[in-house]
Amino acid sequence: MPEPRSAAAPDIALVQRRTVRVLASGQVLTGVAFGSTLSLGALLAADLSGQEALSGFATAAVTLGAALTAIPLARLAAARGRRFALSAGNVAALVGIAVVIVAAALRLFPLLLAGIALIGAGNAATLQARFAATDLASTTRRGRDLATVVWATTVGGVVGPLLLAPGEVLGAGIGMPRLTGAYLFSFAAQACALALYVLVLRPDPLLLAQRRDRESAGAATVEAVVDRPALARYAMFAVAASHVTMASVMAMTPVHLSHIVAPDAVTLAVGVTIALHVFGMYGLSPVFGILADRVGRIPVVLLGQVLLAAALAVAATLPWSQAGVLVALVLLGLGWSAATVAGSALLTEATPLAGRPRRQGSSDTLMTACAAAGSVLAGVILNVAGYGGLALWALVPVAAVCIGAVAVRARR
Repeated sequence: MPEPRSAAAPDIALVQRRTVRVLASGQVLTGVAFGSTLSLGALLAADLSGQEALSGFATAAVTLGAALTAIPLARLAAARGRRFALSAGNVAALVGIAVVIVAAALRLFPLLLAGIALIGAGNAATLQARFAATDLASTTRRGRDLATVVWATTVGGVVGPLLLAPGEVLGAGIGMPRLTGAYLFSFAAQACALALYVLVLRPDPLLLAQRRDRESAGAATVEAVVDRPALARYAMFAVAASHVTMASVMAMTPVHLSHIVAPDAVTLAVGVTIALHVFGMYGLSPVFGILADRVGRIPVVLLGQVLLAAALAVAATLPWSQAGVLVALVLLGLGWSAATVAGSALLTEATPLAGRPRRQGSSDTLMTACAAAGSVLAGVILNVAGYGGLALWALVPVAAVCIGAVAVRARR
């Protein structure tokens, strides 16, 4: 429901600080929910299907679910506000968690993918929370406010994978299907995030920004933004390409680790590796946000490509070393963070307020759809060329982003 207009104009800086705090708290909770189940997707898919080559379908399902719901959620945000859109994504994720547990109990692979796709809707809402941090942000703080919300995922994203082993013990103790115990933690965290958004995200940042924009019509604008579609398209491409590079390698890492560590240590090895990878994704995002504000968006996007290339080089040269895989996954997360923070800020500032939700939703749809296709292809490549070969193939989108940066700078 639209926000009622208050008699006194709100202090925008105060509202923005409160909004960032609420969004950051929500990211902690959804990070726990998503982080504790992300690592299990490939293992559950391989277990229920009986074929490791199909393990990539789990990441494909979660990213496809996010892709299919990103634009509808963006439209909900534009019409009803960020609170309504974020809450809708959380509800879908709660239903998805329940479906995954049922699928594991019945050993139904297609039902598992359907449940994981619903969890992807929750991930789409999580991704859009970073844009909610920019609705009321000033130009000089847009990168760091966005990055602060991204950074908050670090806490939940690191803690989540570390709950795999305790979740396995808890699940076994109460008779849950194998590999699903951690979903108990996911459900609880997702429910808390839902309550937070419904009760505390007030006033709605996007609705307030839209109201200010309408009130400024015919007078001095709050913030004049010239539409730069070519720059926005490059930002969308850079974010999508960086995401598919990260997701394709990360999705296959749990399966690869199951071949290079002792069978009784797989769960711990996967949990620690993914936890450190998630720390790389979010832990230094405020640094990249500050850099993006100070030195520019495109240079930080290119810094992300350098880090991604370094990660892939390590993975290609040390595929059978657990330490090598760990280093590669941390660098992979750092590269993704730099490119995503800077690219998202670039997309926002290249688009007027009225068109932002639509382009932001399109960006998230593109990045998740590409990652879905990349994850399926990654499973095939892993089966044919191995982990090192997968890393070499993942260099292709990295090179494309660098070439695109040269082209967009020349055009500007």
